[in-house]
Amino acid sequence: MSKFAIISEFWDFLRVRKKWWLTPIVIFLVLLGALIIFTEGSAVAPFIYTLF
Repeated sequence: MSKFAIISEFWDFLRVRKKWWLTPIVIFLVLLGALIIFTEGSAVAPFIYTLF
């Protein structure tokens, strides 16, 4: 099972079950995860941690 299969399966779930309220939550979690991954080893990391 590829990574894109999970995304397409989740999209099908949202479309069929009409769970559109999950979309902002998932987008927020993905953006937060990307922020943590990209600032992990940079000089900006101490400033990001003060926000939380």
